[in-house]
Amino acid sequence: MSKYLVKGTVNLKEYSTKLVEKNAKKKLNKIRKELSKIQNTMYAEGKYAVLICLQGMDTSGKDSLIREVFKDVNSQGINVHSFKVPSELEKKHDYLWRHYIALPGRGKIGIFNRTHYENVLVTRVHPEYIVGENIPSATSVEVLNDDFFNNRMEEINNFESHIVNNGTIILKFFLNLSKEEQKNRLLRRLRLKEKNWKFSPGDLKERKLWDAYQFCYEDLLNKTSKENAPWFIIPADDKSTARLLVAETILESLKTYNFKEPELPQKYQVEIENYKKQLQNE
Repeated sequence: MSKYLVKGTVNLKEYSTKLVEKNAKKKLNKIRKELSKIQNTMYAEGKYAVLICLQGMDTSGKDSLIREVFKDVNSQGINVHSFKVPSELEKKHDYLWRHYIALPGRGKIGIFNRTHYENVLVTRVHPEYIVGENIPSATSVEVLNDDFFNNRMEEINNFESHIVNNGTIILKFFLNLSKEEQKNRLLRRLRLKEKNWKFSPGDLKERKLWDAYQFCYEDLLNKTSKENAPWFIIPADDKSTARLLVAETILESLKTYNFKEPELPQKYQVEIENYKKQLQNE
């Protein structure tokens, strides 16, 4: 298993965000083709789905990672969901409902770009968002203490265990970006006219809460990385390297399942020559 797998207690200050792999783009190109073949076999076998969860601070490279890592996978075999502010319909259900209905079907790869973990990240930093969800027990910010969020993390663990038991393979990636590199990427969005549309003043407001988000990430990594739904901490200051590491980890993990295409039933196999003749004689 990848050396980036979360094992033991995580202290994010001990994790490097800087790593540069030589020939990362060339290596990724080869892995992409292998991922495509694996997904085709998965689809034919029809027993497993794969859920890739991507989390990281703003500008950590989630969008471009999805584009580059999965560009060779059949578009019909992949689903991407990005979870924003809950809609009015979504607020009428429990917080995991919208994630459950977005899960990939067997044979497909689903990608959550920002995930169900937003419910213990942005809402923990901004607990007033939860008060707005009209949950009976969440009557005020004051009641949304550590116990509330610890309970949510346990609910998330149970949610993931349930879908794993029913054939979903879960791989979760935290793109570990440095505050300095985020600054550089935000400045680039302001400097390059074609990137201006990506910038929001809200990015600067959230940046001021960097330490609060790092605490929340560290806490969830320690409490929700399980053998059946592991977290991987990926150094993300170099985008090409981050993409390669994620792709390598996915490929390494999926190869352990030995997916196999089903065989044609015996009663049809013995008739293959006859079927050929029927087509050739048309």
